[in-house]
Amino acid sequence: MRLDEYLTHDATSLAALVRRGEVAASELLALARAQMARVQPATRALVRELPALADEQLARHGQAGGHGGPAAALAGVPFLVKDSVLDVPGVPTGYGSRALTRLSERFPAAEPAAALRRFLRAGLVVFGKTNLPELGLKGVSDSRAFGRVANPWDVSRTAGGSSGGSAAAVAAGVVPMAGGNDGGGSLRIPAACCGLFALKPSRGRVSNGPGFGEVWFGACSEGVLSRSVRDSALALDILAGPEPGDPFVTAPPPEVPFAEQARRAPPRLRIAFTATSPIGTEVHAEAKAAVLAAAQRLQSLGHEVEEAAPAIDGRALARSFTSIYFGQVLATVRQAVALGAGRDDFEPLTLLTAEIGRGIDAGALTAELLAWNGYARALAVFQQRYDVLLTPTLAAPPQPHGTGDATPLAEAVLGLLARAGIVRALARLGLLEGTIDQLTRANMAPVPFTQLANLTGVPAMSLPLHWTADGLPLGVQCVGRMGDEALLLQLATQLEQAVPWFGRLSPLAAG
Repeated sequence: MRLDEYLTHDATSLAALVRRGEVAASELLALARAQMARVQPATRALVRELPALADEQLARHGQAGGHGGPAAALAGVPFLVKDSVLDVPGVPTGYGSRALTRLSERFPAAEPAAALRRFLRAGLVVFGKTNLPELGLKGVSDSRAFGRVANPWDVSRTAGGSSGGSAAAVAAGVVPMAGGNDGGGSLRIPAACCGLFALKPSRGRVSNGPGFGEVWFGACSEGVLSRSVRDSALALDILAGPEPGDPFVTAPPPEVPFAEQARRAPPRLRIAFTATSPIGTEVHAEAKAAVLAAAQRLQSLGHEVEEAAPAIDGRALARSFTSIYFGQVLATVRQAVALGAGRDDFEPLTLLTAEIGRGIDAGALTAELLAWNGYARALAVFQQRYDVLLTPTLAAPPQPHGTGDATPLAEAVLGLLARAGIVRALARLGLLEGTIDQLTRANMAPVPFTQLANLTGVPAMSLPLHWTADGLPLGVQCVGRMGDEALLLQLATQLEQAVPWFGRLSPLAAG
């Protein structure tokens, strides 16, 4: 198989070729590795190769898939996982961090994450780990340990975050699908930047065990980025289901596999749309145009579409969301330092965030977490009238690298204030409230639409329906009801057929 042939297949069709013996799994892996070697200098998508794991998968599922290997849904298909949460036994999990990479080299995972185990059981040939921002904290992937991830559509721009490395690898034609997770848009944001499809599952649909009960207080879900809806539906069938000890299972298992349900036509839906930022920030004309075009397309497909938005205070929700950062980052830094990590190995923004967290008392954090219930119930009331909420995924096209970065002088001053304990003291005195609100508004202005689904736990997806006048992808988001990924997948398939995107390749993928 040649590279140009490889790029015409999604994961589902590659697996079918392997099952029929028309191509060997080793041949597909060689193509994926060669493409990665070609695009890695430009994208910096990969942080670690996993040759032993890939060889084990080839041996287990047979060099030619159907010739000797056990039946598995995606046997022989090359695959990458994000270097976060999905622990590989004996291999460091770096989280985009120099500090955690060094620490996990001393204390590597002893057992695989449940999601990784399910990917491997399905026959996926996992051969590497992908890049992300430190601790997955941003909507851009700019790790100082591993470099900025570049967008294959325009390498001067971000691939998004935090699953930016996985998105770049898929958009660059390395693999047809890659693993990621989503705690505030981390699947949907890079999908929107890179012209891909991504579905964030409902809370509790996919286990984070055994290393975690719930990631980011239950806001984070594992999933994939793909070029086709059917690949994501099949991946959800592979991933879905609880593990012993999971803290909650809020999404009942489907009676019919997601891959089969995705092939069914959706009923006539009531769809609300809005292109207004919930935090009152600017929305680019291209993002508005993307939503309006999608709304018109949905109406032409027979759905009832009107402009509306849930009665939720978007600024309050944003504040509740950033509370995750303060509590979780502080806990992560404390645990890492207690195990021997050096504080100076963390990036300045991470340390500043931890210091703000030190100054926030347990009662304040608990109050913000309790507010999540109100957002979920307000959204549920809205969803009694509407089946789907349509919004931009991003408020603007993919940003040039470095947009919004602090200057070296500002970083130095903030670092000094953090090390001296001044930031912590100001936070305890309540003197940083305005500053925190300003930081929240500035950091979330490019991505104000995605956090609603994380805090409420409902499924949401980004679809590559729009390209800007400059040729950049700009996805739109659809938010569904709790546990109803099937309906979103049906709608996605309908839109994929109406506005095909699979054949659109990035310049980097096409060579």
